[in-house]
Amino acid sequence: MGNSGSAVKVCADHQGGINWLSLSPDGQRLLTGSEDGTARLWSTADSQCHGHFQGHESYITFCHLENEAAFTCSADHTIRKWDVMTGQCLAIYRGHTSIVNRILVAKDYLFSGSYDRTARCWSVDKEKQIQEFRGHRNCVLTLAHYSSRDVLEEEEEEEQEEEKVSRDLLVTGSTDCTVKVWWVSSGRCYQTLLGHTGAVLCLILDAPNRELFSGSTDYTIRTWNIVTGEQLKVFKEHQGSVICLELVNRHLYSGSADRTVKCWLVDTGERIQTYKAHKHSVSTLKYHAGILFTGSGDACARAFNSKSGVLQKIFRGHKFIINCIQIHNELLYTASHDGTLRIWDIRGICKRNKRRLKKERSAQGRGSQKGSLSRLFNNKVGCMVQQENGE
Repeated sequence: MGNSGSAVKVCADHQGGINWLSLSPDGQRLLTGSEDGTARLWSTADSQCHGHFQGHESYITFCHLENEAAFTCSADHTIRKWDVMTGQCLAIYRGHTSIVNRILVAKDYLFSGSYDRTARCWSVDKEKQIQEFRGHRNCVLTLAHYSSRDVLEEEEEEEQEEEKVSRDLLVTGSTDCTVKVWWVSSGRCYQTLLGHTGAVLCLILDAPNRELFSGSTDYTIRTWNIVTGEQLKVFKEHQGSVICLELVNRHLYSGSADRTVKCWLVDTGERIQTYKAHKHSVSTLKYHAGILFTGSGDACARAFNSKSGVLQKIFRGHKFIINCIQIHNELLYTASHDGTLRIWDIRGICKRNKRRLKKERSAQGRGSQKGSLSRLFNNKVGCMVQQENGE
């Protein structure tokens, strides 16, 4: 394992901690939202700041970047939409009565979750609130969205009375220990998922498999059938709050306050790997090309071989917790509460990992070929024995 030198670049334009980092769908830009009440737009081509969005009256909690528009939410109770080319504020969404801590953009909808115990749906273009989702007994921390057509068969859809109006559903996780599923069109709660005994901190949705995963301060991850609301499995081995989740190829990765990440087989619930070495909570994680990247409260980012669990590299330089990471063009971007965005070259790790994967596949191929020859030989021997016995 080699430790890193310094970052390729340190971007220190913000005057306060960076709470979130978002990558545009086309990979050309990054957006950072900060405690200083501003957001900044960065080019992935030259790593320069190309936009400074000012207007919020308090710190920015979360941000989301599309190709042509940026969205930020704030402790000033508002959400703002920005033009990425001009930096102009295009819309202000008002209605929440407390800190807005999470936003999600899906199709023409903008969803938000707040400490005021509500989630809301807005028209992206009309600056207008479409729906309010009221029913949680405490703040809404995390959001997910899906369409019923993603999870229901045609005959099942016909049974849903709301389907005639809208197919969209919103999922909310709250500090009241529940997950709720709502019809977007009516604001009606479709299901309340009960089981957690602590705040729900993170959600991840696998709509094609009708599954929802939730991580909580009760140290567990739970998986739910989002059609029936049935709790399918409980993953129990963490010894601290589950802070972040990542789902890749039916493998679930969970980062925890117990200073570890664990990898689980979704289909069986078996824990197959634990990634150690963190000296504080694991605050964020990202899977890329067979490598698991993590950010921690110990101010370091790390790279693990996702299969073996071996620590491959430590990225040192930040002074406080790493809140978010992104990966693009074999560059790792880390955003920290120390106010800096750091950029790291991960080509070496990716290249080594690709070589390792190639060797493993080649070895598996040879093993498979040997197995085929062995089966062929055994079949021939079997036929000869049968012929000798006159069968």
